[in-house]
Parts: sequence; structure tokens; C-alpha cells
Amino acid sequence: MQERKTTPLTEMPVKELIKRSIFLLAALFVMAFGVAFSIKGDLGTSPISSFPYAVSLITPLTVGQATIALHCILIASQILLLRKQYDPFQLLQLPAALVFGLLTDFALNVISDLSPSSYAGQWRLCIIGLILVAVGVSMEVTSKIVTLAGEGFVLAFCKVAPIKFSNMKVCFDVSLVALACITSFTFLHAIEGVREGTVAAAVLVGLLTKQLNKWMAKFEKRYLCS
Repeated sequence: MQERKTTPLTEMPVKELIKRSIFLLAALFVMAFGVAFSIKGDLGTSPISSFPYAVSLITPLTVGQATIALHCILIASQILLLRKQYDPFQLLQLPAALVFGLLTDFALNVISDLSPSSYAGQWRLCIIGLILVAVGVSMEVTSKIVTLAGEGFVLAFCKVAPIKFSNMKVCFDVSLVALACITSFTFLHAIEGVREGTVAAAVLVGLLTKQLNKWMAKFEKRYLCS
């Protein structure tokens, strides 16, 4: 995912703000179903969801609730990192996290009956999940309302350390996957939520998002800009 700046809400016409907010909500909806399909495929979740999924297996928290908790930690970390440089506007990451977490649990309930009977079937669900996550991320970028907490944390870290966004994003994703592995192995004596699907997500979601962003730029100009 490429670094980008959000447009301050105060500078947006009301009509455009409403359209972009609805588009962001749609993006969170699509991403939530992407996460849900990845989980049901049981070939490993995307890096950003791997740790919340591991936490959900060892605590009473649902995947969505664990996701909200992680995002809250990441928001607090941004504030600690940036201190006076922190833009209060980024607190909008909190309601976005709440909505995303609730939608994730909703999506998991909707497709709860899906149960692939073969490895190929698992990959089908995994691929659907990857595509939906990529589409959702591209839509979230295009909305230009607010970044989600994961990207926000990476951006904040890059402001206080001489690290390129792309390099820091890789380090962030690898750290979450490592935490998921350590957590699940420590408590369950097996690695859960991290498999070949996680590697596929790490490689393909970014590539798909870049391609979709080209189309989304045209969509934004035609339908979202006032």
C-alpha cells in the first residue's frame, strides 16, 4: 500500500464528505468479508488479522473484538510516538476500528456455514478473501477520510524514524505474524492462523491493490469529487 495523506474534513464540501464516508463504510464492509473468507478458508489470515485471530483462539474475545483491541493499542501507540505532533483528526481511526471489528464478526456469522471439504476448496475461499481485502483496501485509500490504525501506526513511526514507508510496512506485517505464531504456539502448542494463505496475502494484496487503485482513481474523480 502506498503512503497517502487524508483530506481534512473541514475542507470537504458536505456532499462530498457524505459520499466519501459512505464509500469508507462500504470499504470496511468489503474488507470485513475478506477477513472472514480468509478465516473460513483455514489457510492463514492476512498479516494484519493474524494476531487478532490468534488472540480470539485463546481468549473469550471474538476476532472482531480482538481486532478492535489491537487497533486501540495502535492508536495509543501513535499518540505516544508523535506526542505534540499527533493530529487529533486521526482519532477518527477509533470509530473506524469499532465499525470494522463489528463488521468482521458480522461477516463471520453470515458465512459461518461455509466449510470447504478439500484443499482446493480452502484455496477458493482464501482467494476470495484476498480479492475482497484488496478491493476494500483500495476503496479505503480512495475514500481519503481516514487511515486505519495499522497504516496510521506505520505512518507515525516513519515520522519519528528515518525509515521508508514500504520498508516499515513490511516490518510491521512481519511483526504481527510473528506475534501470532508466538501467541498460538505458546498457548495452543500449534501455529494457528499463519499458513500459506498468509504468505499469499502478504504478496498479492499489495499487488492487487496497486492495480485497483488505477481504476479507483477514475471512480473517485467521477463519483466522489464534488
